[in-house]
Amino acid sequence: MASLGVDSEQEPLLGDRTPGSREWDIIETEEHYKSRWRSIRILYLTMFLSSVGFSIVIMSIWPYLQKIDQTADASFLGWVIASFSLGQMVASPIFGLWSNYRPRKEPLIVSIFISVAANCLYAYVHVPASHNKYYMLAARGLVGFGAGNVAVIRSYIAGATSLQERTSSMANTSACQALGFILGPVFQTCFALIGEKGVAWDVIKLQINMYTAPVLLGAFLGILNIILILTILREHRVDDSGRQCKNINFEEASTDEVQVPQGNIDQVAVVATNVLFFVILFIFALFETIVTPLTMDMYAWTREQAVLYDGIILAALGVEAVIIFMGIKLLSKKIGERGLLLGGLIIIWVGFFVLLPWGNQFPKIQWEDLHNNSIPNTTFGEVIIALWKSPREDHSEEPTGCPVEQAWCLYTPMIHLAQFLISAVLVGIGYPSCSVMSYTLYSKILGPNPQGVYMGWLTASGSAARILGPVFISQVYTAWGPRWAFSLVCGMVVLTITLLGAVYRRLVAFSVRHGRIQE
Repeated sequence: MASLGVDSEQEPLLGDRTPGSREWDIIETEEHYKSRWRSIRILYLTMFLSSVGFSIVIMSIWPYLQKIDQTADASFLGWVIASFSLGQMVASPIFGLWSNYRPRKEPLIVSIFISVAANCLYAYVHVPASHNKYYMLAARGLVGFGAGNVAVIRSYIAGATSLQERTSSMANTSACQALGFILGPVFQTCFALIGEKGVAWDVIKLQINMYTAPVLLGAFLGILNIILILTILREHRVDDSGRQCKNINFEEASTDEVQVPQGNIDQVAVVATNVLFFVILFIFALFETIVTPLTMDMYAWTREQAVLYDGIILAALGVEAVIIFMGIKLLSKKIGERGLLLGGLIIIWVGFFVLLPWGNQFPKIQWEDLHNNSIPNTTFGEVIIALWKSPREDHSEEPTGCPVEQAWCLYTPMIHLAQFLISAVLVGIGYPSCSVMSYTLYSKILGPNPQGVYMGWLTASGSAARILGPVFISQVYTAWGPRWAFSLVCGMVVLTITLLGAVYRRLVAFSVRHGRIQE
């Protein structure tokens, strides 16, 4: 039997495996305990690689799209970016349902294989004689489809951890995801040293350049991930107290396993949490989208300056998020998940309230006619196009400032740089807190029953938010300006806080609701 006084190397990531911390009727063997946490850590890695798969090409999609297909425009770029989230939204419930009735290795391996194949397709989109942009669209959509395994990962971790372990393990999962989003563009920057020409392998018609090398690395890491899952991942499920439970996913039966507790899931709490999670991701997605056009309009930054400065700001927010994820482990024990979720929403509201324009100073007006390669603010793809403009272009004659075509530029006060930075810091605190708490509360509400389908719907709602958020902000910002855009966001957050208040008492763990464990 495993001793409760194990050394730090054997401790779970939670660090709260202390005498009396769990109400176990059956003591977990040391072998089972080590296997359970090895499997969870493999899924941390899978989550990291999934987010890297999204972000590793995000800075190079636009120039690559222009290179392979001259008919591609900014509107089509929007579809290419959105295709990842569309694919994930469709796949998440499917993989989640699959994982409820079969060993979770199956949907994980299949989903990663789809991502590997999609990355290989992306590396070959230059080969066809025509319609290259549609091949890129399909490749990114399939990468997103493969990323639907996020639902399986979170449902596995939720089922393999006790209530006391849940918050910290979910925070670790989100930290790995955030780290992947941060390091993906860093990998892309390193591959930029290869250049556009790179090297060609004529026998298999493969070009290894700054555009294809990142996805080839992603394919290699995907194959490595499949090998690790096949060799290390084992099926584990415990109840809210940490006792091993019987489940269809188990490969071997054990006489020590207990039956999954029976009881109804609070569907009102489930729907409310899905809505809360949708709004949280919706708000952060629109914030990410509006950063570049907002700073170019308000501070007359060029495209190169916007890509550089905003890239630094978003990278700093990513680092801030990882720190918040780590701090949440301690705060949740003192404040509780619901309190942290409420606090995070209040911080987000303050962040957007700070962003409202005020004063008598107005932004510089861009009176010049927009050049063909400048940024019109009309569609989702056009709004975010600055992130993919090639730094090799000559910007000496580039007009800067708030375009006169946006009528609000003439009467809306500018947002001071200090306002913007304070807002970014506050949103960077509120978003990770709300994100982790939403997942954690959701998994606790569902209890020890298989969570694949439910996690699939939660992931799908997040994917829908990442599609609709940029569309919403690009249209409202362009037509009415930052005052209306951010006022509407503030109103949305107030309604979300109201919803949270209405269901606050219902957002409790399954076992607590049924009186099996004291809150």
